[in-house]
Amino acid sequence: MSIFGLTTPRQMLFGRDCRQQAAQHVAALGRRVLLVRGRSVAWVDTFAADLRDREGVAVTEVFSAGEPTLDFLREGLIHARQSAPDCVVAIGGGATLDYGKALAALIRSQDDPVVHLEVVGEGRPIGPDPLPFVALPTTSGTGAEATRNAVITVPEAAIKVSLRDARMVPQLAIVDPALTDGAPRGLTLATGLDAITQLIESYLSNRANPVTDALCQGAIPPAIAALARLMQGEDPAARDALARGSFLSGIALANVGLGIVHGLAAVIGGHGGAHGAICGRLLPAALEINRQAARDIGMDTARFDQVDNWLKAALDPQATSGTRALRRFIDDMGLEDLAALGCPADRFAETAEGALRASSTKANPVTLSAAQVIDLLDRTAAPA
Repeated sequence: MSIFGLTTPRQMLFGRDCRQQAAQHVAALGRRVLLVRGRSVAWVDTFAADLRDREGVAVTEVFSAGEPTLDFLREGLIHARQSAPDCVVAIGGGATLDYGKALAALIRSQDDPVVHLEVVGEGRPIGPDPLPFVALPTTSGTGAEATRNAVITVPEAAIKVSLRDARMVPQLAIVDPALTDGAPRGLTLATGLDAITQLIESYLSNRANPVTDALCQGAIPPAIAALARLMQGEDPAARDALARGSFLSGIALANVGLGIVHGLAAVIGGHGGAHGAICGRLLPAALEINRQAARDIGMDTARFDQVDNWLKAALDPQATSGTRALRRFIDDMGLEDLAALGCPADRFAETAEGALRASSTKANPVTLSAAQVIDLLDRTAAPA
């Protein structure tokens, strides 16, 4: 058996209302806290008040503004360093968590962030140790509360790239599914598809190991079923299952990587499309292309068959295949098409080339050619 390891947050809390313990845990990390937040979750105000009034902690609040760009990160670092925080807490969706994680990683550094970025920079390791980082997700999608990277958009290069370091894994992840209750249907769909794609790509990864296999096998079927249930109406148990799947997807991808879907999403997302929607739209064709490529080189396709059966069982037991059931599901739910997500047909060739250079693609279960990736895009764009 090959040598493998497992990187996870140093500590995690999971369960409804576990957010009520957040202030006391954060106060133990320092007396000056940088709180990175969005504006959509009212409980963040309660948390900040608890830190200030009950725990006697100085709190500096920073608001995120969508997916962090390189320039936004640079500006944020200037302001964050002025408050000299002892730790960083981020409460929000994946973009907010990534922004907070990047600030925690670079506050102590004097380098321009670009030198640490993949693809557009040097990918240089960060210097001083990051500040302690605490993540509380309010969506179930990216699993950023368990990952070792932060995704940064570089508009001038029309690409999303990662700031990556093993020391960036949060010191504490607090996952309270109640923070996702009532999330808009479209947001739930896109973020849920992201989590499911991450679980599936990690399970099929050429770096998969016995621990990540166990995590993914246990999480994929209930996550798919939970997303399908939430498209019918609000359900706390389904919110719990999807939050659990999202968290476990973060652990899995942090350890074994992803695949061509996320390689493509890094390129397509640079043109403005929602990441989770892009992943969900690409996943059916990616599974078909990868399975055929694996069969062509004599690789065992049992895992692909297993994933297909999971999709079929949860989405449409009468469908001829799980990938067709998934395609019909996302179409019925109104997910945007590939062109609307930023990838019209005239960009397929350059998108394919960019995806083959992306770091996520390195963990794809098989090596794909540019022609095969273009075929993947053609299938995705074709009418169902």
